[in-house]
Amino acid sequence: MFDYFFAQYSAYPVHEVYLELIAVFFGLCSVWFAKKDNILVFPTGLISTSIYAYLLWQWNLLGDSMINVYYFIMSIYGWYHWTRKTGDVVEFPISVMTNKNKVQAGIIFLSTLVFVVFVYLYFNKFTSWYSYLDTLLTAIFFVGMWLMAKRKIENWIFWILGDLLSIPLYFAKGYTFTSIQYIVFTIIAVYGYLEWKKILNKTRQEL
Repeated sequence: MFDYFFAQYSAYPVHEVYLELIAVFFGLCSVWFAKKDNILVFPTGLISTSIYAYLLWQWNLLGDSMINVYYFIMSIYGWYHWTRKTGDVVEFPISVMTNKNKVQAGIIFLSTLVFVVFVYLYFNKFTSWYSYLDTLLTAIFFVGMWLMAKRKIENWIFWILGDLLSIPLYFAKGYTFTSIQYIVFTIIAVYGYLEWKKILNKTRQEL
């Protein structure tokens, strides 16, 4: 069984295996801090996403590589957004999406989908089902990260959906450590949604 899950790593450059493990560690830390509504979600995320942006490009998952470049940029924005205060009060606490946010999310999803399809066509990378799933995942995760930076509780719904779809993708591609990471991501994302819901309800009761 061990060979079935991990034998493919014998053919990979050693430095890529170590980089994947480091990225997995900081990625898990980032999602855990997100669950806790802790600002450390962003610095840990910056480390993980910068490594994955490189690895995914090497693995010909162009959409996911671009996701991580986007994550990196949005982590900087989110870090700033989360720390904004008016006096001692957090300016942007956990909240639900407005109708305007829903329209914006739809625009981000569709524009991302079109852009990534164009990139895959340009590089002639639509060679397997991986490419089509990767394209869809890019759009899902773009919206999820944007909502997280905005501190909208619905971000967890997009993470859960994207994480579930990522598990078979990375396993089929032979990146078992990353596939396992997404199993853990899914579990944490479910608890993250429940924890943010509890915080949101408590905030509403205090108003």
